[in-house]
Amino acid sequence: MIVVLIRTLILYFLVVFIMRIMGKRQIGQLQPFELVIAIMVSDLASIPMQDTGIPLINGIIPIITLLILQILISVLQLKCEFFRTLFCGRPSILINKGKIEMNELRIQRFNLNDLMEELRLKGYYNIEDIEYAVLETSGQLSIIPKSSLSSVTRKDLNITKQQETLPVTLILDGKIEYNNLKIINKDKNWLLSKLKENNIYDSNEIVIAVLDSRDDFYLQKRR
Repeated sequence: MIVVLIRTLILYFLVVFIMRIMGKRQIGQLQPFELVIAIMVSDLASIPMQDTGIPLINGIIPIITLLILQILISVLQLKCEFFRTLFCGRPSILINKGKIEMNELRIQRFNLNDLMEELRLKGYYNIEDIEYAVLETSGQLSIIPKSSLSSVTRKDLNITKQQETLPVTLILDGKIEYNNLKIINKDKNWLLSKLKENNIYDSNEIVIAVLDSRDDFYLQKRR
């Protein structure tokens, strides 16, 4: 009995330590690879906890291995967009300018009932009230409402407001996102001119540069 108690305490504190290192995301916000690792860690910890015939080290080594793997994948994601896409995928636009993207729903295996349920949970009951709905890589649904409905006072007072659009990332970790430049019908020269306006002459000096939902250019330099 004492042996089981000690093994349980050791594994408990080890798993808590592992989860703390993995980060502070909620379960519903975990990326797919993080969720897989969390499930595997819990399974690996439960086996030597229940079976005292299995050496404790046989549970500890695989758990530590998974921790190292998770850290390695996280570092690769920070350094390379290819690995971010490979392990996390890309956000998917389910509602685009008020229209449901049926092809994207099929690709994501997301039916209309699921979509309507998610919208209701976010406090939206009419599709016509929504400009964009984006299925994030974590499985969460982000919504940008139509500007006329973003504030009750604007609609009641007939105050018009420019329609907000999806933010577009132009530079990430010093790398210029050429595909995103094409989306906004801009080129590299336009981007470099924006950088020069901020006394920046090399994209490697930038952590992130974004054309936000109000068409304002935002950037953050490396420290």
